[in-house]
Amino acid sequence: MAANDKTKRKERDMPSALDLRIEAAAAALTAADGPLPVATVPSRFGPALPVIAAAPPTLGAYFAHFCNLHGDADFLVSGEERVSFAAAYAAATRAAHALAGRFGVRKGDRVAIAARNGSAWIILYMATVMAGGVATLLNAWWQGDELADAIADSGAVLLIADPARAGRIADAGRTAPATVLIDMALPLDAALAPLFDGPDFAAVALPMLAPEDDATILFTSGSTGRSRGAISDHRAVVQATFSYLAQTLIVLQIATEDGDAPTRPPATLLNLPLFHVTAEVPVMLQSFALGRKLVLMPRWDAAEAMRLIEAERITYFVGVPLMSFEIMTHPDRHRYDLSSCRDFAAGGAARPPEHVGRIAREIAGARPLIGYGLTETNAVGCGNFRSNYLEKPQSTGRASRPLVDMAILDDAGRPVPQGHRGEVCFRTICNIRGYWGDEPATAALFTRDGYLRTGDIGFVDPDGYLFIVDRKKDIIIRGGENVSCQEVEAALYGHPDVAEVAVFAVADERLGEAPAAAVHLREGATIDAAGLIAFLEPRLAAFKIPCRIWIEADPLPRLGTEKIDRVKLKARYASVTA
Repeated sequence: MAANDKTKRKERDMPSALDLRIEAAAAALTAADGPLPVATVPSRFGPALPVIAAAPPTLGAYFAHFCNLHGDADFLVSGEERVSFAAAYAAATRAAHALAGRFGVRKGDRVAIAARNGSAWIILYMATVMAGGVATLLNAWWQGDELADAIADSGAVLLIADPARAGRIADAGRTAPATVLIDMALPLDAALAPLFDGPDFAAVALPMLAPEDDATILFTSGSTGRSRGAISDHRAVVQATFSYLAQTLIVLQIATEDGDAPTRPPATLLNLPLFHVTAEVPVMLQSFALGRKLVLMPRWDAAEAMRLIEAERITYFVGVPLMSFEIMTHPDRHRYDLSSCRDFAAGGAARPPEHVGRIAREIAGARPLIGYGLTETNAVGCGNFRSNYLEKPQSTGRASRPLVDMAILDDAGRPVPQGHRGEVCFRTICNIRGYWGDEPATAALFTRDGYLRTGDIGFVDPDGYLFIVDRKKDIIIRGGENVSCQEVEAALYGHPDVAEVAVFAVADERLGEAPAAAVHLREGATIDAAGLIAFLEPRLAAFKIPCRIWIEADPLPRLGTEKIDRVKLKARYASVTA
């Protein structure tokens, strides 16, 4: 109750001065005579939707414009290799002609990409959509059957894979369509060489594309079960990128007014997998417009991240919350100069509130921020940053201006009263068209008037700040009482010995189901399950306390998006009853 009272007190302190400045900056940015004026386009649901009129109509046009604008500036940094914007566009153009001429890729053909991160991955993504193909981004963590199923389900005509992913498919005894093997660990020219083995196809014409043409298929994380292919057109992906660009320009305007404008060229780490929407849209795609340097990491390692932040003068960091927390708590952090990195962003999961304050206090000059979006919204949704995030660390922030219309709806699609809990829903031009080959799931995804159902349960406070309280499928009903997995996890994270935690339901013969938890402790921790339960007793109602806590010696299993795999943990303990 004390925590709730504290949240309510902070709600009454808003709107903040920063909120008012954000509103003013957004209004000036999107005005008719501003840099990003807003227009509208019809939607298939009826209501016209806002778009940023200055955005290029397709991804190909977007690449052409900004690669020409930024020219010889560094774009991709991978080890010792540096690739400029101009060189990246030249390589992508050549690759697009090869895809069309040698491999027969036509407008609308699905081209599957199954590979680890690399400069060549980005060039091949560019080339695929420039050739009119649909970039079908496969989870590089999947095993052979999972990869083959996604290829078959999407009807991909071509597979671009690195040797490891191609080997998994072969080892599973599955067949694949025509395949181009690309070793992402090689320098760019060597990696792309298999694509250019043969005559020059520069004379092959590339198709004219429209905003409504299909551009990408991304697969949902599978954190609540089966993974589906989410298909987007060019307009949705470009507008999502410009939505992020608008937020960046708003923050830049406020920083400039405060005499705190950036003094270094923008640079960010690419430490998330490119098949994930956060790496694809706000990180990779937004970097074209910003002229931002992308420094690639082959795998996550906090010490290596700090080395690169110092060496490459990284200005912006984004990852799952665990990544920034590992940097903050690393025993060698004092050895690195992290002063260039002013913003530590997170997405994919909520940060425990105590992490938010610690980042601001313990990393000199650092400002925490968080974004909330889905694969189905092309990562667009809400954002909370700077002092607002410190004031409301449990909130994902307000709906992103100017493209996002947020509503909290009941199961029938009706708005709930302000402050009441319901399903978080977004109506925006950035939403996907639907799930590939799954019309029933697509129909269930949208309300009749075009709101996309996120599956998240939340409420909005009087200042428009969204608070996520749980996943619709992650609410545990214990004898008629609702238990929020997220609330119990947050309470466990309050213990200093807890490094990772996942809460899930186990069967209960009397009550139907009950909460249980898997916990990975920090090195040197001595607390046991009984001690953790004792820690929770004064902090949670009795019905919310886990019936069982398992102490895991190893870090908890993760999905390819770096989210903790709650489904796998639940399956591991499925035979246990409370």
